[in-house]
Amino acid sequence: MLTREDDVDAHALRRQGWTISAIARHLGHDRKTIRAYLTGGRVAGVRASTAEDPLGPYVAYLRQRLLDDPHVWATVLFDEVVALGFDRSYPSFTRGLRTHRLRPHCEPCSASRGRDHAVIEHPPGEEGQWDWLELPDPPEHWQAGREAHLLVGCLPSSGKWRAVLADSEDQAHLIEALHAVSARLGGLPKRWRFDRMATVCHPASGRVTASFAAVAKHYGVHVDICPSRHGNRKGSVEKHNHSAAQRWWRTLPDELTVAQAQASLDAFCVRVGDTRPRRRDGLRTTVGALGGIEPLSLLPPAFPATVTVERVVSAQALVAFRGNRYSVPPGLAGATVTVSHRLGAHTLDIATTAGAVLARHRREPDGAGVLVRDTAHVHALETAVLAAFDSSTPCPRKVRRPPTAAALAEAEHLRDPRQDEREVVVDLARYAQAARDRQQAAQ
Repeated sequence: MLTREDDVDAHALRRQGWTISAIARHLGHDRKTIRAYLTGGRVAGVRASTAEDPLGPYVAYLRQRLLDDPHVWATVLFDEVVALGFDRSYPSFTRGLRTHRLRPHCEPCSASRGRDHAVIEHPPGEEGQWDWLELPDPPEHWQAGREAHLLVGCLPSSGKWRAVLADSEDQAHLIEALHAVSARLGGLPKRWRFDRMATVCHPASGRVTASFAAVAKHYGVHVDICPSRHGNRKGSVEKHNHSAAQRWWRTLPDELTVAQAQASLDAFCVRVGDTRPRRRDGLRTTVGALGGIEPLSLLPPAFPATVTVERVVSAQALVAFRGNRYSVPPGLAGATVTVSHRLGAHTLDIATTAGAVLARHRREPDGAGVLVRDTAHVHALETAVLAAFDSSTPCPRKVRRPPTAAALAEAEHLRDPRQDEREVVVDLARYAQAARDRQQAAQ
């Protein structure tokens, strides 16, 4: 067997005009070996097997069985060839199936694997691709649960992409994130492409839902749904998902807030994503430069969807929402409330889970760190705190308090539970006296 270095030397010497015999003497190998490597009969680094193929006699049978039933289990075929005389192990059998490539390709089951891929043209400003990315293990102080949600949008013509963190993947949060990402991309393309997410279409049929059709008409875009099990149709955004997860999320510090993480992601997209080199018409350029000249439509006001999240009231009668805190009436510490905000509006409502509105505040910019308190809430909280205030001396701790008679009686009952079974003596004289008293009262 030739090493890869000897194989390279043999081919180089052959191109220089050396004979096979001269090369064999120079490298110290047999002439037949050198000839096999030069003609492509053998591969460097791979030792040729001298053993016969144990599956060879059964290849025709197995090929026919797999043509008749492409999804038959390998264990079933193994049992059949063993009955026909195959005497090797199951791993040897499956290795032979792979070597001979006997199992045919099934398009519905394998989707895009095993077939050719067409080059999809993406004219500038024509299409935008969207996808949710679930990011595992977010910082605990985000209170996001097991996964954070990131909506990634890209312009496949230029490769420009942006992303926005969201509290949820429901339709209202999707609409809010679509608007935010479109603003970061600089406008709207003619078409939006999604996979079969339930907030956009009916997954089984791929038909756009009535609620999202209103969103598409508001923004003036066409909606394209990827064929089922063909995620490669939106391969551009899938690639950016991988970049966001591995190059940004993987090294995100724990101490960052959601607003700080979003600012970090925006800076990453500009610093890293937009500076990737590209070549158009023989000229060098960048993703950012190409994205800046894409013919995008102006972004209209946000679609008036209502975003709703659940929050827990703090001991100071405050509710945290996107980097700010808003007041509620006192007496709700630890209670779960809902915070709702209509996109495009300047206020937000805080209500009970039953729907009773507790407070309405002017919404501050996300991540501003503003404390918004209503005057009535401040006075009510101070009144409640002062009413519960007690200036009495704390109870003494170093005093003698032996068990009382009642406690000793309970202890005795624990020691002898049968004492409850003792005979009860009834004094009949008391009943007679009570009867005479009732008779006198009636007269």
